Amino acid sequence: MSETTGLLLEDVAIRRGDRTMLAVSAHVRPGDVLTVMGPSGSGKSTLLAMIAGFLDPVFAASGRVVLDGRDLSGLRPEQRRIGLLFQDALLYPHLSVGGNLLFGLVADVRGRALRRRTAEEALREVGLDGCFDRDPATLSGGEQARVALARTLLSQPQALLLDEPFSRLDADRRQAVRALVFGLVAGRKIPAMLVTHDHDDALAAGGPIVEIGGASSTV
Repeated sequence: MSETTGLLLEDVAIRRGDRTMLAVSAHVRPGDVLTVMGPSGSGKSTLLAMIAGFLDPVFAASGRVVLDGRDLSGLRPEQRRIGLLFQDALLYPHLSVGGNLLFGLVADVRGRALRRRTAEEALREVGLDGCFDRDPATLSGGEQARVALARTLLSQPQALLLDEPFSRLDADRRQAVRALVFGLVAGRKIPAMLVTHDHDDALAAGGPIVEIGGASSTV
């Protein structure tokens, strides 16, 4: 597999003032999950923000982020083709489940009927067949997480960033959603990065683990 395939972090460092919060180099290959762990305030979520292109200007970053051979430096977030999942599903309450998915669906899929069929197939893939017209407020936390995942994948991301997306789920739902996410990442050959405090999440991801908050890390 080419060294330019997947998500490549080259000597990435993030600073706040005179303090270097983290320094990391890593190559996340398609279908793999790199887990980033560290204490609160170590910069885990800040690293994801830097990769996605919305780093708060209070921080300064150096190094390169390369995705499938494309240097992402200077690109706007929407140009980077990176999907994100957060602790909260962040579904739009004024839209139906299907409306949320259609919002994320790429514009290349044209025509009302085709767009609806595509969204319905995405719901089937995450185990929510028949939920297109449901109000998101009527869904459980696990179901909302599945909708958020389906919406993100409909945007056809080339990489996926996971910012503790399982932390608000109970144990049973957490295990099921975790297996679904990691299974789809592997099946679709998407490079992914997971930020978590939970060692079970890291073990379930099955990939390398980077500990930050101290010396520089390389994977």
